[in-house]
Amino acid sequence: MVYYLKDKYIILLTAFGFKRVFGTEENKALLIDFLNTLLPPHHEIEDVTFKNTDKVIFEIYCQAKTGESFIVQLQKAKQNFFKDRSVYYSTFPIQEQAQKGDWNYQLKAVYTVGVLDFVFDDHKRDETILHTVELKNQDCQVFYDKLKFLYIELPKFTKTLDQLETHFDKWLFVLKNMSELQNRPQPFQESVFNQLFEVAEIANFSRTEQDNYQNSLKYYRDMNNIVETSRQEGLLQGREEGLQEGREEGLKQGREEGAQRERALILRLLSRSLGEIPSELQQQILQLSLDQLEGLSEACLDFSNLDDLRVWLNET
Repeated sequence: MVYYLKDKYIILLTAFGFKRVFGTEENKALLIDFLNTLLPPHHEIEDVTFKNTDKVIFEIYCQAKTGESFIVQLQKAKQNFFKDRSVYYSTFPIQEQAQKGDWNYQLKAVYTVGVLDFVFDDHKRDETILHTVELKNQDCQVFYDKLKFLYIELPKFTKTLDQLETHFDKWLFVLKNMSELQNRPQPFQESVFNQLFEVAEIANFSRTEQDNYQNSLKYYRDMNNIVETSRQEGLLQGREEGLQEGREEGLKQGREEGAQRERALILRLLSRSLGEIPSELQQQILQLSLDQLEGLSEACLDFSNLDDLRVWLNET
């Protein structure tokens, strides 16, 4: 199938776009450059090795030559217990460092990087875009500096092209606005951005990559609609029910309805690519948690038949 897209460059916040830019061996210079804009000087990295992500749902999991581990995730919509999930995921690269026999328990640093297309509820009045979280004591002194969580709240970034000042600004700008550009603007004449614009140009995609991007784009747009609808309905219902039961209960119900729509969306996407989904598999999908649904939405792009779906569900 031939696709006619008005965009010259991909949307980097799609699953396909994010992994194409940051999650492949041939483009790892882009990931390294992006991570180094976030890291302290003593943890800046020169090279990374991508790690196996079969056991847990990571967008990108890699390790620097010096041993530091990095989990990099794209999160489109707000989720219950998202912070809990971040902490849970960080335990995997920690446990992997365990050694048999005599071991002194010395660990390498672990970083969890979240690129968020939403703002935490408790950050709405805070203008800070990049939040660095680490373990501190009661006097706010760092107790342990080898476990860090870096959250980028993209909706707070509103700079225009002529307002970009730092390398970090440039990365945030392309993450939000890449698909709206028709050429490479003057602030992006550095070699790393030369590579980025080439990698992100849709005309350079193979037929298979075109198909994968289209599937990812459909999911991204449907998710946008779900998020916006859930937000509007949650707010409306919250205001109505706030007169009787309180605004929080209304918002909670709105979020649950959004989760139900997400399950229905994933079933539609699977039907498009795999054909009719047997009822027993549908029931398994309807029982998945929000975290598992997110994992399925990522994994389904690689399914070629119903057996792939069945194996994934049985292993979840």
